[in-house]
Amino acid sequence: MKEQKTSVFSNGLLWFGAAVSIAEILTGTYLATLGFTRALEAILLGHLIGCVLFFLAGLIGGQTGKSAMETVKMSFGEKGSLLFTVLNVLQLIGWTAIMIISGARATATLADPTLGFSSVWIWCLVIGGLILVWIIIGVKNLSKLNTVAMVALFLLTILLSVIVFRGDLSGTITEDLSFGAGVELAAAMPLSWLPLISDYTREAKKPFKATAVSTIVYFFASSWMYVIGMGAAIFTGESDIATIMLQAGLGILGVIIIIISTVSTTFLDAYSAGVSSVSISSKIKEKKSAIIICIIGILLAIFTPIENFENFLYLIGSVFAPMIAIQIADYFIMKREAVKKGVDITNLIIWAVGFIIYRSFLNIDTPVGSTLPVMVITIAVCLIVQGVKKVVIKNN
Repeated sequence: MKEQKTSVFSNGLLWFGAAVSIAEILTGTYLATLGFTRALEAILLGHLIGCVLFFLAGLIGGQTGKSAMETVKMSFGEKGSLLFTVLNVLQLIGWTAIMIISGARATATLADPTLGFSSVWIWCLVIGGLILVWIIIGVKNLSKLNTVAMVALFLLTILLSVIVFRGDLSGTITEDLSFGAGVELAAAMPLSWLPLISDYTREAKKPFKATAVSTIVYFFASSWMYVIGMGAAIFTGESDIATIMLQAGLGILGVIIIIISTVSTTFLDAYSAGVSSVSISSKIKEKKSAIIICIIGILLAIFTPIENFENFLYLIGSVFAPMIAIQIADYFIMKREAVKKGVDITNLIIWAVGFIIYRSFLNIDTPVGSTLPVMVITIAVCLIVQGVKKVVIKNN
């Protein structure tokens, strides 16, 4: 039986659903202190930087047919990749919990006056249950369901945009956030998807087109969500998007927006955690692992305080930006592969240097944030070190 592949259209829908989320809107509110014009510039520049890396990461998986963590083996070796696989599974469990509790709290805010039902833990179970349904259906069979869900989400998001931007200029503009820090916050969200995108582009009928469309759709949809969040803070003076929906009288429509957007985004986190788990051990089954991880996410959402994720975003960037920089240098520039090695010590050391540089750059205010300079430095170090190694080996 011929393996079913995903279409360019279904990949685009998938990443539209990933971009439309409460987390992206909330992150956008942090940029409001820059003022509308500067915040918009930071959002677009940050997304441009993040999405170029998003595209290159996805293309590696699309062209090789490997999952995200399987492509990591190409640069760090079979055993060397385990560090990133474990870190990726942990960050995806964290994202699953963060998204579920954020969606549940927002839903509870809207549902209380509308349905008289405000129990957050019940909404965690409802949202988590729907994510489990998405996982059971599977990414290859979601096309029709996603089409209906995304059309509804698109229309409802337009409505939300109109509500936000018909407000008056009421937000206070301060200097709490620098432009470079705003760029980095905008880049951080596409960066958080770097260790996931290949899990979906590997299944595409047309890898290049699917990756390109996924990237373009995500760029515009995610930027839009950031702008909604930023606009909400500036034009309504309110950073809680659920409160804005409630004040606008959205009621049940608001509940639908939040639930669909949370499920369509968090499904990717839980599913990819299952895919990544297979790289730890081939005995692990993708779908079963994804289901278990989703259940863990639900429990964390209900029983732990896991909602503040600004620093979490920066941590993800510091781990995975240097990792993908090395993969880009290896795959696209040097055409080298370390998959047969147990551990590629050289690349692991370069990654550790990149990690330290990234953390250091968070304290340096550059006009383009931290990611771009760190990527350039890491790629340059990678090329120089591998070039020196070749010369040494040749002379010996």
